[in-house]
Formats: sequence, C-alpha cells, structure tokens
Amino acid sequence: MSIYLAEFVGTFLLIIFGGGVVAGAVLKQSKSENAGWLTIVIAWGMGVTFAIYAVGNISGAHINPAVTLGMAFTEEFPWNKVLGYIVAQILGAFSGAVVVWIFYIPHWSKTEDQTSKLAVFSTVPAIRSYIHNFVSEMIATAILIFGLLFIGINEFTEGLNPLVVGALIMAIGFSLGGTTGFAINPARDFGPRLAHFFLPIKGKGNSDWKYAPIPIFGPILGALLGGAAYKMLYENDLQIKYWLVLFIAAIVLIFAAVKGNKTEKTE
Repeated sequence: MSIYLAEFVGTFLLIIFGGGVVAGAVLKQSKSENAGWLTIVIAWGMGVTFAIYAVGNISGAHINPAVTLGMAFTEEFPWNKVLGYIVAQILGAFSGAVVVWIFYIPHWSKTEDQTSKLAVFSTVPAIRSYIHNFVSEMIATAILIFGLLFIGINEFTEGLNPLVVGALIMAIGFSLGGTTGFAINPARDFGPRLAHFFLPIKGKGNSDWKYAPIPIFGPILGALLGGAAYKMLYENDLQIKYWLVLFIAAIVLIFAAVKGNKTEKTE
C-alpha cells in the first residue's frame, strides 16, 4: 500500500467511526438516538486509534491536514509530500461520509432537523461567533499537535501509542470540544461537508459554507502554533518563523478577547 492510499484509508476509517457515531446519536429512530456527547467523543477517539493501527506503520497515520502541515512546518515531515497527503485525506473523508450516508439511509427521511443532518457530516458551533469559533479550533488543534509531538518523545510498549493518541483526542473533545464540536482536522470537516452538498439527502438544507472556513483555517493556524510551541520549549529552536506564528496567534487571541468583552457589555 502506498503512503497516499494509506492516508486515504486511515481518514476513511476515521469518518466511518466518527460520522457513524454522530449519525447514530442524532438521527431519528436509531437504536443509539440521544446517546450523547460522551459516546460521540469516545467513538471519535477510538476511531483515531484504530485508524492509526490500520495505517500508522505505512504513512504515519496523519489522517489530518493540520497534522501534516504542523509536522512539515516543524521540519518533521517533507514538504514535497504534503499536497499528496492532504488530497488523500480529503478524498478519504469524503468517501467515508458517503458510506455513512448509505448506512443510515432509512433514517434521513425520519429526521426533520436540518442541523442534525449536517452535524453527521461536519461541525456546527454551539454558539455562532466566528472569531471565537476560530479561536476554539486554533487552541484545540494547537494542543493536539503539541501533544502528538511530546507523546512522540516517550517510549511506550509496542502497540500502545495509538491508544495514547486516542486518549489525547478524547481529552480534547471532553475539555475543548463543547464550543465547536472540535473539528481539529480540516479534512474531517471539509470532505464530509462536500459529501453533504452533493448527496441527495432528503430535506438536508444548506451545507453552511459560510462557516466552513473556520474548521479549515482555525486548525491550520493551531497546528503551526502547537508545533512552534513544542520546538521552542522542548528543543530551544527559536527560528523567526516560530516567533511569527506566536505573534499572529497572540493578535487573534487579543482580538477575540476584546470583541468578546465588547459583546458582553452591549448585552
């Protein structure tokens, strides 16, 4: 199996597990209807774990453009493979979403709520505030990349590493996922959102493209931030590019804080 096919397969499996658990929890007349956030977060974490078991020894199981970009930015991954990885990840996520749609076909017509249908495919913020949603995705993805890098410097019993990464995903979901649904992965959101747009889902509504840039660019900046923080703290690597990312992230955080403060005073 090629590294690019491995990324396709890994991301495909991730969406089968992740999209599948959301579908089961929100679509009507499913046996697992109303299973709740706990079930969803655990399934996403285990989905990452099994995707890593499936293809980790072939491609490294990035299964996430933010991971690929973060690793390339920190010089842990070659830039000439980045585009191929990202394309494979998006195609894998799209294909996984199509399979989830087919699997739950009888339930789409039973579900009237358009937001629930969209949530099976892509993230939907709890409170729509674009700058704060962006910050949520940025911080959560920064923790993801920072975590992946410091996990990598530890030695685990053979076969344990994917479980540790899955636990990291669950920790992020429980702690930081309540605001946006923790996309932390541009392919996980964009690929299935494309599937939602193209598939003939009865009564589906629009695909919310206005929100779509948030779970793409928030995780990308977060990945660069997490990678920069790791390099500066653990390896004392103080390259200008890392300082620049920290500066941009600080500007975003300050802007979000000021805007949030003004909003609260207005209310």
